[in-house]
Amino acid sequence: MKKVCAVVGVGPGNGAALGRRFAKEGYAVALLARTTATSATLAESLPDARAYACDITDGVAVANTFDAVERELGPVHTLVYNAGSGTWGTVEDIDAAALENAFRVNALGLLLAAKRVIPGMKAQGAGNIVVIGATSSRRGVARAAAFAPAKAAQKSLTEAMARHLWPHNIHVSLVVVDGVVDLPRTRAMLKDKPDDFFVAPDDLADTAYHLTVQPKSAWSFEIEARPYKEHW
Repeated sequence: MKKVCAVVGVGPGNGAALGRRFAKEGYAVALLARTTATSATLAESLPDARAYACDITDGVAVANTFDAVERELGPVHTLVYNAGSGTWGTVEDIDAAALENAFRVNALGLLLAAKRVIPGMKAQGAGNIVVIGATSSRRGVARAAAFAPAKAAQKSLTEAMARHLWPHNIHVSLVVVDGVVDLPRTRAMLKDKPDDFFVAPDDLADTAYHLTVQPKSAWSFEIEARPYKEHW
């Protein structure tokens, strides 16, 4: 039976690339998103892949979806948490709902998904949880008044999980994305930027995959993924 990778947050950029990368490595892939608008077409193009509509902030929906994944594909060996939306604005621009929603998607959803797959990983004796983060987790930029606190919470939760789960042979890691992801909408917004300005989703997916095959004597917790011209 193939190992199972569940990708949470599958859109046309990083999520789709992550699904393709793990399928290429022989995984059966569960593609989770709020709707199957993107993931259904992707699943049809990959062997042993299925698309699931799931509100990752809803505990009942998460439980039901992962029950279906286990029935149809098998226990999850690798979880890649790519859900991470947020509203951009200053403290005067945002409202309480924007802040709460950012926390729910970035931190609560991660907690719900992780708690659902950890028992199965322990039963298998191994597993991976890779979280796709952002540099907003490290600093409160003025217009990231909702996004930055939520990403900081996500990062802290990921570190707490790593400290707890590494001794159980479950490799928890964080990829801090520092740059603009190459998407149709970002290209439209930044028409004057060259190709090497953007984070290529396929390259990010390659970085994430390699975290899952690191030797146990030299595991990484936090790595950055940024274009070589990015200022930092």
